[in-house]
Amino acid sequence: MIKVSFAHMGYSYLGFKQLVEDMGFEVVVPASPSPATLDKGVQYAPEFACIPFKTVLGTYVEVLERGANLIITSGGVGPCRAGLYGVLQEKILRDLGYNFEMVIFDPPLTGLWSFFTKLRKILKKAKVSWPAFIDALRRAWTKLKLLDELEQLSTSIRPYEIKRGETTRIFHRCLKIADKARSLKEIEDARQECRGLLLNVQRDPERRPLKIGIIGEIYVLLEPFMNLEIEKTLGEMGAITHRSIYLAQYAKTDVLAHGTEDVRQAAYPYLNKFLGGHGQNSVGETIIYAKNGFDGVVQISPFTCIPEMVAKSILPKVSRDFGIPVLCLNIDEQTGRAGIETRLEAFTDLLRQRREKMEAKRNASLLLRC
Repeated sequence: MIKVSFAHMGYSYLGFKQLVEDMGFEVVVPASPSPATLDKGVQYAPEFACIPFKTVLGTYVEVLERGANLIITSGGVGPCRAGLYGVLQEKILRDLGYNFEMVIFDPPLTGLWSFFTKLRKILKKAKVSWPAFIDALRRAWTKLKLLDELEQLSTSIRPYEIKRGETTRIFHRCLKIADKARSLKEIEDARQECRGLLLNVQRDPERRPLKIGIIGEIYVLLEPFMNLEIEKTLGEMGAITHRSIYLAQYAKTDVLAHGTEDVRQAAYPYLNKFLGGHGQNSVGETIIYAKNGFDGVVQISPFTCIPEMVAKSILPKVSRDFGIPVLCLNIDEQTGRAGIETRLEAFTDLLRQRREKMEAKRNASLLLRC
């Protein structure tokens, strides 16, 4: 029997797992990346490959050792090296002696014929009709949207929680509920149940949390192991976070289209070219966060990521022009949680002091007018 696997990227694996199962394949579910996963990737990857490459390569080694014989992955376009990662990872794994097949899907708009040829090949292996696949895809897509919604809801609740860690505990309970939901009705029932559980977390409404936008490269943003659980950390430090990328939204705006017009327009005066990756998005999203009243922005990027390095060189000017503090964090296999937490603590302290000064200045101005 064909055993299918894929990269672990945040909580999206639950949606991909359902899609592959509904197509009739056996799924080798990738485990959440761990230091051991990263060690495997570091051992076999080129030295200057970025940490997403190394972590995904380590994940593929793990699933192949568990019996996977078909890996489905994504490609890419543009100057970003990520578009070639699947090809290079396949070569490395074959040189290591693994016998498997890899199917790499580039964004549909870069080549519709190639995309559908590969998809037809997968459907032929699964012996699934196009109508059955579309039905399965609809359910998986609905589950991906649910997962995004639950993530966003949890980040809006966590800064108010009275019992530290309760939101995270309930969120992981919700992931199990969502995993069991298969039909559209079951997914909607899971949505209602999970929203109720999260909204019942005991909160202190008197708190005034910071609002922090998180920008950067997609894999580091979506995978908690990669970003050292930055959203959980900032939430427990008293900040509502919002990522510039959620998978369902990204698939709709960037994979099935050419990105969102408002982000490109916002970035245009500072960066008017597509770099590949998310460099242009990082600049545009920072400006949008500033206009929407966010207190600060954190950029998370893999060390050596060229699009994010370009964005990082531009963000200081954006920060000055729009009056929004930006903290840039580079992640590689040497990055430690303690160092990141220390920098985040200092950043949130700075944002609170800045907000207090701005409020004091506004209050003084109002008194003078009176």
